[in-house]
Amino acid sequence: KQGEGPVMVAFWSLIFLLAFQLPHVTRGSMVWLNQNGYEDLVIAINPRVPEDANIIENTKAMVKNASNYLFEATKYRFFFKSVKIIIPKTWKKNTTYARVKTESYNKADVIIADPFLKYGDDPYTLQYGGCTEQGRYIHFTPDFLLKSSLLNVYGDRGRVFVHEWAHLRWGVFDEYNNDAPFYVSTNSGKASVEATRCSTNVTGVPVFQECNGNNCNERACKYDGQLYEAGCTFVPDKKQNINASIMYMQSLSSVVEFCNKSTHNVEAPNLQNKICNFKSTWEVIMESGDFQNSSVLNNSGPPFEPTFSLLQTQDRAVCLVLDVSGSMSGSNRINNLYQAAEVFLLQIIEIGSWVGIVTFSSTAYEKVSLTQITSDTTRHSLTQYLPTSAGGGTKICEGVKTGFQVIRNKFQNTYGSEIVLLTDGEDSSMSTCLETVKQSGAIIHTIALGPSAAKELDEFSKITGGLTLYATDTVVPSKLIESFSEITSGSGDITEQSIQLESKDLTVASKQWINDTVTIDKTVGNDTFFVIAWSNYRPRIFLTDPKGKQYGTSDFKTENSNTRAARLSINGTAEAGDWHYYIENDSTQSQSISVTVTSRAAASNVPPVTVKAYMNQMNTAPYPIVIYAEVSQEFLPVLGATVMATIEKDGTAAESLQLLDNGAGADTIKNDGIYSRYFTSFQSGQRYSLKVNARGRNTTVRLGRRQNRALYIPGYRENGKIQMNAPRPEFSDEEIQAQLGNFNRIATNSFVPTISPGTTSFPPGRITDLQAYTESNTIFLTWTAPGSVLDNGQADHYIIKTSENLLALRDDFDNATTVNTANLVPKSAGTTETFTIKPENLTIENGSIIYIAMRAAATTNVTSDVSNIAQATWFIPPKASVPSDDEDNKGGVNITVIVVIAAGCVVAVCIIVSSTVCVLQKKNRRKDPAIRM
Repeated sequence: KQGEGPVMVAFWSLIFLLAFQLPHVTRGSMVWLNQNGYEDLVIAINPRVPEDANIIENTKAMVKNASNYLFEATKYRFFFKSVKIIIPKTWKKNTTYARVKTESYNKADVIIADPFLKYGDDPYTLQYGGCTEQGRYIHFTPDFLLKSSLLNVYGDRGRVFVHEWAHLRWGVFDEYNNDAPFYVSTNSGKASVEATRCSTNVTGVPVFQECNGNNCNERACKYDGQLYEAGCTFVPDKKQNINASIMYMQSLSSVVEFCNKSTHNVEAPNLQNKICNFKSTWEVIMESGDFQNSSVLNNSGPPFEPTFSLLQTQDRAVCLVLDVSGSMSGSNRINNLYQAAEVFLLQIIEIGSWVGIVTFSSTAYEKVSLTQITSDTTRHSLTQYLPTSAGGGTKICEGVKTGFQVIRNKFQNTYGSEIVLLTDGEDSSMSTCLETVKQSGAIIHTIALGPSAAKELDEFSKITGGLTLYATDTVVPSKLIESFSEITSGSGDITEQSIQLESKDLTVASKQWINDTVTIDKTVGNDTFFVIAWSNYRPRIFLTDPKGKQYGTSDFKTENSNTRAARLSINGTAEAGDWHYYIENDSTQSQSISVTVTSRAAASNVPPVTVKAYMNQMNTAPYPIVIYAEVSQEFLPVLGATVMATIEKDGTAAESLQLLDNGAGADTIKNDGIYSRYFTSFQSGQRYSLKVNARGRNTTVRLGRRQNRALYIPGYRENGKIQMNAPRPEFSDEEIQAQLGNFNRIATNSFVPTISPGTTSFPPGRITDLQAYTESNTIFLTWTAPGSVLDNGQADHYIIKTSENLLALRDDFDNATTVNTANLVPKSAGTTETFTIKPENLTIENGSIIYIAMRAAATTNVTSDVSNIAQATWFIPPKASVPSDDEDNKGGVNITVIVVIAAGCVVAVCIIVSSTVCVLQKKNRRKDPAIRM
């Protein structure tokens, strides 16, 4: 850029560094690696956790122990250096607590909160993406930190923390599988049932525990015709002679390493093998940026002990800093700003918060000082200070500095406060306040309005951990309202936050009607508002609640005569069910009409269903973007929802995608409440808005269990005696099939792709759910069809290969044996594919094993990555038997029946070259897999 001074050059240098240092998914983590030590780790306590000083002390002890264990586990490389613990404002004030700055509960690396439905105290890490991608947070319960009895079932807390840290920081996965605790192995040269573990040298015994009330007895596991009976668990020996692995059972005292290339169990049907393509956890860690940017330290222990800062959240303080420059007078922007900010003041900002308003153009003005919201009267009084006219230049820094001063006038400093900065223009002098922004300790949420808003705006949000939002120009305020609706409290109490149930805008012809339904489910209903906005002439409005009560046009109120929006506030708790609205464009010309509905939780003890929208640009060519939506009820995933994503950019048509939770394509894990899809129609450096609409219907929606939970140790064997722990708490199927009823949720976000896909076309998506089932001498394959472009369209053909060596098939797919697929025609993306192989002249021998993998091809030269690898194994043991003591000690036992196994990462298939193939259109005799993934 010509004519830039040294300050501007420094600004762009910082942006350049941020582009490479910030995680692709805006997780909000502030952790950074400083000379091998992790700094600014944030641990936050949920405001609904009762005050208990032991939680703080035990957390400190856990991190100290974890630091030492991490240093040893990473071969004298990493440790924890500085930690911030956020104390909720619901706990008593303490002079030793500092104010939070840009840290908050909703951006914490570790959260401490009670579980939902009291399903137990399993620590877990929420992971959205695939191998090597960072997770979102670690969740510990207060009981996990307080109850010494749980040390027997999870092991030392510091060791558990390192297990979860590996999930969070390095994107590795568990080496056990609660759904498939055993599998058939031929690794030792003979067929045996092995516990799913890493390494295979971990010794123990399969045990079945029978309980009658509190009276429990243990016996040897029986076979169910394939593997061990359901409920059989692997009980490890307490004393082991192995060092690995932390991602399997860190509770064993001898375990001080991650599984590496030499100790890794490639046969095990676990998520690490499935998602990381059979790489060991240590191999993945060594590929991380942390590892590449560090070296081994010449110390026997960490060079520093962790330091801890105790921070306490305060009342929320927000200053709206609103652009009123001349460009805001065009495209109906100033009117939309007024109406959207009005919604924020009347419906979004939480009771008890402090709000001030600043406007800026060539100069900045304080419109109203910080005022605490104590009633609806206060809310309405603040709206009179919102701008209604625009003119002048754009001095963004003047607005930000004035906003800081408004906050300092009340609280002496700006620590922990928030600025909502909205602008549609550019300001070449933004670099002059960069250092002020960095040092403020305030969070800046930015809303870019229209196509010309300053590109540097987003960096204010990134530097301070704020939201980066973008609204396209429309004649009605719905897009801007969606952005303001995301700016809720980061305290962690979701029951106090406003939730957007509906947001839509339509062009309606003269004398035509909009007829639709908004569902208010039983988890929400307090502070419910219906807002109708229009571009020209007030329409006629009719609304009917689930019990038939009717509301008319006169019930919808406007704040002033210039407002093109009307609002209905529902007294008390709104009736749960379907609300039907009918809106007629009574004008003589067509116009745009928008409908917005917001609400809050119906009860403080029942968390509402929520949806969060995110994106991630992959860091490998051709750099596709993955859209994510997390649908949950507090900490439990909501399954079976219909989730639609709409991506928009000024000047282009919106693109809609259905996000899926099917474990295929962009979706990493099936049924984890994370709905995903690839987005490929983008240009680098351009702003895109993302809107997610999640709908649930009572016939399909249910709650699920979190994945990536720490292993609950069933018990130990010591000196030949088995000592079992209490059974793992599980909620019932009735609780999982929660009566959520119908629901609807809206979430928005924005993103700017940093890497262009270039001229390279996107290939078909990698197949990740190849499975196989066997009946007699016929093999049935199933998988989810990818598209010609990742998970969109239809592939041209499939390439199927087989090998007797798993890693050879992974590493040298092209030279493996080819299967004839001439009659296999790909279906459209997302469809379940079926395919049969009928081997000829096949001699089934004890321990026969063949591996299979496939690619999808768009053309001869454009193919997908190699799929997950599937496996078929045949065994013909001579007779049924009970495991011998010698076999028990190895953790495996010779199998006694013909076994066929299917697994998501190692799933049944057996093929010889001279096979005949056909497409299976319908097969009802398919067997359930013996191993589930």
